Amino acid sequence: MTETFVSIPALLARNAVQYADKTAYREKEFGIWQSWSWSETAGEIEALALGLIDLGLQPGEHVALLGRNRPALYWAMVAVQCAGAVPVPLYHDAAAEEVAYALDHCGAVFVIAADQEQVDKVADIASGLPRLRQTVYLDGRGLRRYDHTALTSYADIQERGRGAKDRLGGELKSRRDALGYDDTCVMLYTSGTTGRPKGVVLSNRNIVESSRNSAQFDRLTRDEEVLAYLPIAWVGDFIFSIGQAYWTGFCVNCPESPETMMTDLREIGPTYYFAPPRVFETQLTSVMIRMEDATWGKKWLFDRCMALARKVGPAILDGRPVGMADKLAYRLGELLIYGPLKNTLGLSRVRVGYTAGEAIGPELFDFYRGLGINLKQLYGQTEASVFITQQPDNEVRSDTVGVPSPGVELRIDDGGEVYYRSPGSFVEYYKNPESTASTKDAEGWVATGDAGFIEEESGHLRIIDRAKDVGKLSDGRMFAPKYVENKLKFYPSILEAVVFGAGRDTCCAFLNIDLTAVGNWAERNNIAYGSYQELSQHPRVLEAMRDHVREVNESVSADPMLSGCQVSRFLVLHKQLDADDGELTRTQKVRRRIIEEKYGDLIDALYGGQDEISTETEVTYEDGRRGKIRARLNIQDAEIFPAEQRIAAQ
Repeated sequence: MTETFVSIPALLARNAVQYADKTAYREKEFGIWQSWSWSETAGEIEALALGLIDLGLQPGEHVALLGRNRPALYWAMVAVQCAGAVPVPLYHDAAAEEVAYALDHCGAVFVIAADQEQVDKVADIASGLPRLRQTVYLDGRGLRRYDHTALTSYADIQERGRGAKDRLGGELKSRRDALGYDDTCVMLYTSGTTGRPKGVVLSNRNIVESSRNSAQFDRLTRDEEVLAYLPIAWVGDFIFSIGQAYWTGFCVNCPESPETMMTDLREIGPTYYFAPPRVFETQLTSVMIRMEDATWGKKWLFDRCMALARKVGPAILDGRPVGMADKLAYRLGELLIYGPLKNTLGLSRVRVGYTAGEAIGPELFDFYRGLGINLKQLYGQTEASVFITQQPDNEVRSDTVGVPSPGVELRIDDGGEVYYRSPGSFVEYYKNPESTASTKDAEGWVATGDAGFIEEESGHLRIIDRAKDVGKLSDGRMFAPKYVENKLKFYPSILEAVVFGAGRDTCCAFLNIDLTAVGNWAERNNIAYGSYQELSQHPRVLEAMRDHVREVNESVSADPMLSGCQVSRFLVLHKQLDADDGELTRTQKVRRRIIEEKYGDLIDALYGGQDEISTETEVTYEDGRRGKIRARLNIQDAEIFPAEQRIAAQ
């Protein structure tokens, strides 16, 4: 690493010269892809940085960003850095009170908002934010009659910056050149699974070195294509769409909207692709729904080919020996099924694919690798600038998360918690020295909060569950809920699962049905329903859920260490778990403690032997209003299997 590249703006300066005419960003708008080269990108960023300085932005101040993935918002993050300030991207779907907390906590002086929806959100809370001086908007539709005293368009600020270049160009250069390796690059808020989100301060060193090391690990080049569709507030999006993009010079593509994401994915055909398990689950669900509607012959062919893919696909992908007959059959399957299916999913050109954020079910993982997609797992967190472990090519398994990423050290403490130390380790939690000290010690070791162990022979890390969630049943057997939940969520009809059991005799579970998958099934079977609630309690739906739980229990019984985690009783919730109701984080992680408190009556009914229970639940509607829904839920018993006895050496 040379001194030239001690910040993202320094990498931008290099790319504007070295990759001047190469496409840096694409965005689809009104059905048409628009492109910007690296030299054009540098010009857009410079104009905005000059405009922000002219508007009064000072070094060290914080600028929040609200909106979906758009080149202009990515440019804004770098422009803020060029001006010596700190970008703070927030979740675009966050409620106003969540945004208010973050803006107040970081003391944001400007907010760069994508559209009227985000401007309204800021306007509703602005009176309680005395340090907020200006809101900048990208899309001016609907804003004509607003008070523009503290409201300015993005384009106007860029125009103002271009006009001030002669006057402020020296100041911009001075601020950009003053950026050091240990200066703050970005501040990102945690998902807040156990309480208030924490502001994670990441330095230029954290981002640049993590981007360099991870890009070299997977041999990423300037020729990669990525699709930027994850929330801009998520550390993974920042690393992939800014860190690695600026290090390698590859192209970042922004979809037109969440609704067109799959179409845009097919059009771009990314070579480097990341998705959390929920996205892969949704894609698989759509495939299975289409196959249910297919003719008998097509479904038979699909099932035969996919059985072969699960058997030999991963071995072929990893270059392991496969019999000639299976190899020829797989090639025929590639022609008839795998190739067209990958094209439909938009994954035909993927050279490196990753999933992380939550553990992925082995069945789901093997499905994609069976298709010949080089899908791997990484393990990371915001505090690590993403990367803690990665799976090397040809060492990919569904039960591990790989080996330490370049530059990362791992250790497991006496209680089984995973610790790491790396160049990507965060600087601090903003304004929270107590949490910083309890998470990162004086030697730089960071506590992950996850329980796991390192395999002696392979050096691969295996994550069992969140350390605080791993416990024991009343008889001393291990309880690891995520292990069972991931198996349940493999079924397209199950969107979410929450398993309980710590300190109890048995495990019980809440299930959420996937309305798309189950609704399609109901339509094909002439089952009428008027609501999610009604469909969730239909006798045939409950029967299907019993079958899924029975199959999962049979699978879990084969693991001597976790066989006690079989689900003895379950119910299907009358509503989907929702981030707006506080039940999930904005990254779709289950907030267990809140669910246990909110649905305590249902948990008591599961363990109390009741067959049904009436309940009332507070919900948040799309327009922000709150109300209550009432339901009568059926509680189901599940078949339990005896644990398989295995030789300890196995």
